[in-house]
Amino acid sequence: MRKSNGNLALAGYNDIFNIGMGGDTITEIALSELHEPDNHPFQVNNDDAMTALVESIKQYGVREPGLARPSADGGYELLCGNRRKMACQLAGLATLPVIIRELSDDDAAIAMVDSNLQQREKLLFSEKAWAYRVKMEALNHKGVKSDNHSCEVIKAQTGDSRNTIFRLIRLTELIEVLLDKVDARDLAFNTAVELTYLTYEEQHTVADAMAKNDVKPSLSQAVRFKKMKQAGTLTNDVIHEVLSESKEAAVSETKITLHYRKFFPPEYSPKQIETVIIELLQTWKSQREGAAV
Repeated sequence: MRKSNGNLALAGYNDIFNIGMGGDTITEIALSELHEPDNHPFQVNNDDAMTALVESIKQYGVREPGLARPSADGGYELLCGNRRKMACQLAGLATLPVIIRELSDDDAAIAMVDSNLQQREKLLFSEKAWAYRVKMEALNHKGVKSDNHSCEVIKAQTGDSRNTIFRLIRLTELIEVLLDKVDARDLAFNTAVELTYLTYEEQHTVADAMAKNDVKPSLSQAVRFKKMKQAGTLTNDVIHEVLSESKEAAVSETKITLHYRKFFPPEYSPKQIETVIIELLQTWKSQREGAAV
């Protein structure tokens, strides 16, 4: 029998499942008895990848079992395999092969995160953010000395830097509407991190101002909001005023691009174009004033 390294915090797929090595028994469980954990950070979407998984299951069956633990309310908490469960439902199957483990809340959270990080190639910002937070909190509950030590464990597993890990976890302080925009690439990651230092009410005001003015806050604006928050000078009116400036600046830059772009090298930014135009106008004004003397 293959032995686990005894440390779920650093466990890989085989350590978690012990498949085919004389470990746990794989059992067919009714889909109706399998329930997603309350703190499950990973999305399950009926997208193109799901369609491909459904076709694979129809042709070959479920190649890898899920991981579950008995639920106090009956049935089982499906820690890993929620995408496969949906695929089985869409494929018309009634059961999913799973490994059943008796796990504490912390070990269940760690196993859930580890197995999903191992299985999923692409993750949204929100998925990584909540996965890292869930794992860090579970590690701390299990006796890891501090967030810094927990971060080192996650760093060793994922390859993400300490700074990236902590900044990703900051995203869990973002309201849902803004976090959705980060996932959709409608709000830059670094900008979003700065916005997490605002209260939820202030973040809602930012979201409202973004919708009203059809703009995205820049990193510098988000930093301004954070500094004003710290100084006690940030108000809802200020947020709307700053983001309305973004709209005006964007309109100005668009006009410059549309009307004068053809006269300038393609690498020139709107600001560089504006600077050259102002210099030419100043020269023209000086020449007119000189001719009038």
